[in-house]
Amino acid sequence: MRVAVFGMGYVGTVTAAVLASNGHDVVGVDVDSSKVAGLTQGQSPVVEPGLSPMVAVAVAAGRLRATVSPQEALEDAEVSLVCVGTPSSPSGSTDLNYVVRAVSDVVDALRRTHVGGERHHTLVIRSTVPPGTLDRELQPIADELVDGSSVTLHLGSCPEFLREGSAISDFYESPLTVVGTDDPVVIDAMASLLAFLPGPIQIVPSNVAEGLKFACNAFHATKISFANEMGRWCRHLGVDSRMIMELLCLDTKLNVSPAYLNPGFAFGGSCLPKDLRSLLYIGRMNSLDLPLLSGVLSTNTLSVSEVVTRVIDSEVRTVAILGLSFKTGSDDLRESPFVDLAETLLGKGYEVRIFDPIIDSDLLIGANRSYVEAKLPHLRRVLAGDAERALAGADLALVSSSHPSVLQALRSSPPRAIFDLCGRLGPTIEALPGYQGVAW
Repeated sequence: MRVAVFGMGYVGTVTAAVLASNGHDVVGVDVDSSKVAGLTQGQSPVVEPGLSPMVAVAVAAGRLRATVSPQEALEDAEVSLVCVGTPSSPSGSTDLNYVVRAVSDVVDALRRTHVGGERHHTLVIRSTVPPGTLDRELQPIADELVDGSSVTLHLGSCPEFLREGSAISDFYESPLTVVGTDDPVVIDAMASLLAFLPGPIQIVPSNVAEGLKFACNAFHATKISFANEMGRWCRHLGVDSRMIMELLCLDTKLNVSPAYLNPGFAFGGSCLPKDLRSLLYIGRMNSLDLPLLSGVLSTNTLSVSEVVTRVIDSEVRTVAILGLSFKTGSDDLRESPFVDLAETLLGKGYEVRIFDPIIDSDLLIGANRSYVEAKLPHLRRVLAGDAERALAGADLALVSSSHPSVLQALRSSPPRAIFDLCGRLGPTIEALPGYQGVAW
C-alpha cells in the first residue's frame, strides 16, 4: 500500500520503517526539514536499537522517503497515519494542536491534489488522544472535505504500544493490535496494512481505542508506583521487597492476571480492607507517606457514594438490593460494601428490600452476625425470602448477584431501572429497558 506517515519522531519513524520493510511504499512527513534531509540520506532522526539499519535499507530500496510537503506525500497515498506529539498543556490537558494541524493538512492536501472521479482515503490516528477526539474534534474537519468534494475521508484510531528502547520488537510482537472504527473501509485498509503482524486485529469503537492507551499507561504507572511504595514500606521493616515482588508475580491466577480488573463495585470482606488499613498504620508508625495505597481506600469509598448519588438522581423511593455479601457465593457480610450501601439508603429514608440467595439471618454466627447487627440492626425486617418479593413494587434494583433465581426474577418483573454492580447479568438482562451497565 502507499502510506503517508505524519510526524517523524519515535512512533512515526519506527512505524514508517517497519511498514516499508514489509513491502509498503511509505512517505514520511515532518515540518522539521533537518529530519527530512536526514531520512532522505537514509539516516534515522531518532536513536532506537535496530532502527538506523532498517531505515537505511528501506530508503535504499526506494520504499521509504520523506518530505515537508503534505501535498507531495498524499499524491498517491491510500492511507495516512498521524503520529505527531500530543504534549500536556499547562493545565494538564492534552494539547491537540499538532494532531488538528496534521489532519487539516491532510484535508487541504487531498482537496488540492485530487482532480476528477471519486477518491477514498483512510486517515488513522496513532497519536495518544483523549476519548472522543475523533468524533468531536476531527470528524468535523473531515466533513469539510466531503462537503462539495469527490473525496471521502475515512477516520479511525490505531493506538501504538511502543516502548523506547524496544520499539521495533514491540511493533512486531505486540500482544494487542486495536483499530477503533465502525467504517469497513478503515477496517479493510488496516487489515491490509498490518497483514504481516501475527494475531487478529481487535475492532472496537473509536473512543474505546482512544481510551485504551490511557488505561494502559495509567496501569503501568500504577504498577511502578505500587512497587516503589511497597519497597519503601519493606525497607523500613527490614524486609527484602524485591523478593516479595518476585514471589507476588509467581501468582498468575490472582496477582498478575485479569482477576479483579473488571469495572464494578467496591471491594470488601474480612481481608482486603483490614490488611490495607494495617499496612497503612505500619507506614504511619514509621513516618512513611503511602499516597497510592491510601488512595485505594478513598477510591473504594467513592464507589459506594457514587451509587448513592445515582440512586438519588434517579428520583426513586423503593430500592431492591439483590446480593448483600461482599462476594457472590459467600455469606460473609463483614465490611461488605453492599451492607454500607443498604445502611446509607435506609438512613436517607429509602424503602429498601434485600435478597441474597446465600444469606439466612438465622444462620449468621460469630463476627459475621455481630457486624451486620451493628450495621443493619433491622436486617430481618428488610430481608426478603426471594428475589420476587424484593422486587415487588421496587423502582430500582441494585444488583450484585448473578444467581439464576435473581436473573429469572429480573426478567419476570423488571423494575424501572437496573444498576448492574457486578457486570455479570448477561444479555437477557442487558436487553431490558432499564438496564445500566457497569461502564456508567
